[in-house]
Amino acid sequence: MGISILGSTGSIGKQALEVCESLGLNIISLIAGSNASLLEEQVRKYRPLVAALYDEEAASGLRSSVADLPCRVLGGMNGIIEAVTLRETDTVLTSVVGIAGLVPTIAAIEAGKNIALSNKETLVTAGSIVMEKARENGVEILPVDSEHSAIFQCLAGNRREDAKKIILTASGGPFRGFTPQQMRKVTPEQALRHPNWSMGDKITIDSASLMNKGLEVIEAMWLFGMKPDDIEVVIHKESIIHSMVEFVDGSVMAQLGAPDMRIPIQLALTWPERAANSFRRISLTEIGSLTFEKPDMEAFPCLGLAYRAAGTGGTLPAAMNAANEVAVASFLKREIGFCQIPEIIGQVMEEHRVNTRPSLDDIIDTDLTSREMAADIIRRYASKVQDP
Repeated sequence: MGISILGSTGSIGKQALEVCESLGLNIISLIAGSNASLLEEQVRKYRPLVAALYDEEAASGLRSSVADLPCRVLGGMNGIIEAVTLRETDTVLTSVVGIAGLVPTIAAIEAGKNIALSNKETLVTAGSIVMEKARENGVEILPVDSEHSAIFQCLAGNRREDAKKIILTASGGPFRGFTPQQMRKVTPEQALRHPNWSMGDKITIDSASLMNKGLEVIEAMWLFGMKPDDIEVVIHKESIIHSMVEFVDGSVMAQLGAPDMRIPIQLALTWPERAANSFRRISLTEIGSLTFEKPDMEAFPCLGLAYRAAGTGGTLPAAMNAANEVAVASFLKREIGFCQIPEIIGQVMEEHRVNTRPSLDDIIDTDLTSREMAADIIRRYASKVQDP
């Protein structure tokens, strides 16, 4: 099987390459944003047919540095689209962070490639468009996120109409149990210390704010055909149960495993088969007990904002996502406080005029205008701080 990895230099992309190597899968193309040095290392190790970088200047440098290898190097969005639609590719694993993965993922679907999806924002911003194109092109979308992989496994062999409720588990991040007052004082360093998972900076901050779980609610709606009211979030600090499904007869099925992203990555690449591996196993007797709590919506308002966006639909999830990306980047630069992230998102959502039946161009336009709106709000915050 031929695999292309969109976002190969990120956390999920690097783990996906480990999995591909252990399974003996053929790497067709590797795609990244601007990290030419790491992509060069990957090209030399995995020998793909094509490598692509969104940054055209970085692509030019990579082209020179791997001139001794039989690897074509492409640049810009057109180059990325070519890299994910190669004839030799069977499955595209999309692990790039943010809405940047949307256009190339749609291009891969239109080219008939199956999608191993680790990019939440693709379905958050344009779920109706993406799922319709997948149906039109006979393409499978296999979830890579541990929670959605768990739901997928619980539903396997069951009728979708018999599923009454999805239960998404969340670790609670580093601030589980914090009061709203305590949340005002948290720093980027604290927010980046996730207790259970090793992830990239943006997704780790989203986990700390519970926005990540909100994005997963919207993603689950599209993947499994559920309404927001049929998706419950529970805090499960151990991260052993990755999610559950409640059925109409009262049965609840859960999927358990170690908090290791290589497990759902491998399943997405081998389904409907399972492959043996040497990944960490869990011992229930060593774990002893598993705990569950309701999320504190006052301390973590991002989750409520996501439910609101999910219920409204249209372009509102895209506006919310864009504002969150801008606000998280600003927090990591110490330009705003942690509690200002949901404030900025909420303001953008309030000001956004919802288009209930958007095209792809409408989604992209919403993303751009919402980013500008969020940046303007952040500038206003900064000016207030500077005023005597």
